Amino acid sequence: MTLLIRLPALASLLLTTPLAFALSTVELDVNGRITPNACTVSLSDNGLVDHGRILATTLHPSEYTVLPNQQMGLSISCEGPVLFALVGIDNKRESSLAPDYFYGLGMNPHAPDERLGSVSLSLRGPVGDSQLMQTLTSSDQGATWKPEPYVYPGLFMGFAHAGDALPAPIRLLVASLRVDTSISPANTLTLHEEVPLDGSITLNLRYL
Repeated sequence: MTLLIRLPALASLLLTTPLAFALSTVELDVNGRITPNACTVSLSDNGLVDHGRILATTLHPSEYTVLPNQQMGLSISCEGPVLFALVGIDNKRESSLAPDYFYGLGMNPHAPDERLGSVSLSLRGPVGDSQLMQTLTSSDQGATWKPEPYVYPGLFMGFAHAGDALPAPIRLLVASLRVDTSISPANTLTLHEEVPLDGSITLNLRYL
């Protein structure tokens, strides 16, 4: 439950209005959502993808260097069947060259205008309550859905039974999360010092 209390506006009013005319109102909004069952999201390897040390001399001079993809185990466990969606949030959105499709890999700390690369996410082989599922995405917060394996930033991703056009309530979902990382062309980067890759993505579960 979220309590949103708007007090600064009242404080400003009291400083500029004579006390005799200080009668006013203040709004207090109480928001939240009651859900029948709670869910827990977890990733293997503590959600960390580590590509180790990459020699600058191994980067392609004029094209993106594609690093070996990594697979992580994704699990969503609920207390009972729940209708939900996953939403990918790019915490480094300003560093993405195509923020509607790819997550950013951070900026070069030695040359702050240089974008280091991109990350894409996709879900493979989802199984919900012991049944094979298909992945769906929605660009209008769940009003319409279409089949899509990629976890694009900001889109809802749901899970449906084979052939179904709408997500299904699930108690336990397991899937493989594939992480594909690409580094920007070497001739666009300043690489005189060690440069840390700095991608950061949040997977947010939304109840539908």
